[in-house]
Amino acid sequence: MATIFTMIIDGDIPGRFVWKDDVCVGFLSINPMHDGHALVVPRKEVDHWLDADADLMAHLTKVAQIIGKAQRRAFDPQRIGMMIAGLEVPHLHIHVVPMASVHSLDFANADIDPDPERLDGNAERIRVELRKMQRIEVAD
Repeated sequence: MATIFTMIIDGDIPGRFVWKDDVCVGFLSINPMHDGHALVVPRKEVDHWLDADADLMAHLTKVAQIIGKAQRRAFDPQRIGMMIAGLEVPHLHIHVVPMASVHSLDFANADIDPDPERLDGNAERIRVELRKMQRIEVAD
């Protein structure tokens, strides 16, 4: 059975995409820990990051860094955090989170009922910055 992330990637469930390439996608978390919280997810289902090959991990972290740079420009946070937890969905994903402190990466801070318009606006802010960075992988 496909993971929820595969269903989002395939368009069976809506997602607020900011990045799409042949290897992975980037979309906003539906339960963000901070404005602009994005996930970088490989198209191929890999349960645990330790099972991913080195080339895939290198690509995912490169994309996470690019999205993080766009988040920094869009939200001007103190830092951009990157985390692989992997407990909630059995599909490798990297959290890329604008943050003010290490506590910003606490799932207890996740918004369980975010405003859809705010999520849409946050996704667009990231896409705008990716376009300014001349990234062709920006999701429309």
